[in-house]
Amino acid sequence: MVEHLSLADVERLIARGRRIHGAAAVLLPHRPDGTPDPDAFAEMVAFVSRQGLTPAVNMDTGYGELLTPAQRHDLLRRAAQVLSGRPFIAGVYVDPQSADLSDAYRRGADEIRQLGGTPILFPSPRLKALDVTEQRAVFRRVASGGGPLLAFELSPAFSGAGFLFPDELFREVLELPAFAGLKHSSLSRRLEWRRLALRNEVREGFRIYTGNDLAIDMVMYGSDYLLGLAAFAPDAFAIRDTLWETGDARFFELNDVLQYLGQFAFRPPVPAYKHSAAQFLHLRGLVPSDTPHPRGARRPESDRAVLEEIASRLQRLLATLQDVTHRQRPAGS
Repeated sequence: MVEHLSLADVERLIARGRRIHGAAAVLLPHRPDGTPDPDAFAEMVAFVSRQGLTPAVNMDTGYGELLTPAQRHDLLRRAAQVLSGRPFIAGVYVDPQSADLSDAYRRGADEIRQLGGTPILFPSPRLKALDVTEQRAVFRRVASGGGPLLAFELSPAFSGAGFLFPDELFREVLELPAFAGLKHSSLSRRLEWRRLALRNEVREGFRIYTGNDLAIDMVMYGSDYLLGLAAFAPDAFAIRDTLWETGDARFFELNDVLQYLGQFAFRPPVPAYKHSAAQFLHLRGLVPSDTPHPRGARRPESDRAVLEEIASRLQRLLATLQDVTHRQRPAGS
């Protein structure tokens, strides 16, 4: 793998006119008493799908690691019912007490596929603790159960269980046919560019979903996306994507406003972005409460004034883009 890319190398990655595959990690809204609001969750799943983005449930944005297996199962079933065959992604978590790590991932993935979703394998403390040879063996065993599957490399800034893949592990996943793609949440442009360069050499059909909420223009270079930030404004992301596909320079203006939101909402401590999402969606009238999970990190109340200004700026810009109709993606895309 190329260790350092030149500016010319990066410019060669730019993929103009490309249809971007966008996925939004759906927030799990909570009621003022701190309990989950499954009805508001179902409405958010439907809203994301109506914009032409793929909903991703039981992700970090959905407090997946803070939920019980029963809660994750119920939300998974509810999402599948709401979508009625339309595509979605769902997180696979493993019980720390599972006797066999690979088997636990396979069982979780099977459940999601049976309901019509694509499973994404969340990192776990046990997986993180293995050496790279053992990690490669786990991914091979999970892949032997069939696909499609998505892998997930996650910066520890998001979760203590997160880790970035050694190059050997990334190449292993890239070359396993059962894996259709990988969510890359390193928050590093340089590392993601390296991932894209190798992907382009080895397996062009393999999707790299950027998880870099601080650099959402990575889609210009060939990344798709699976972003928590996309859950704040899936309607705006869908229009932005269409602007890129159609070669409309207004892409940059809309991307700038969305990136301003991302820089503010994903500032340290990064896990508190979920409270920012609840605040922003509440300001937009899309969820009934801005209450986060009771064990989730919180933002100060003063953030609301900044988020309100960003929401107003975004709404004014969207009003100038009413001529842009985002393109619905066919089922399964």
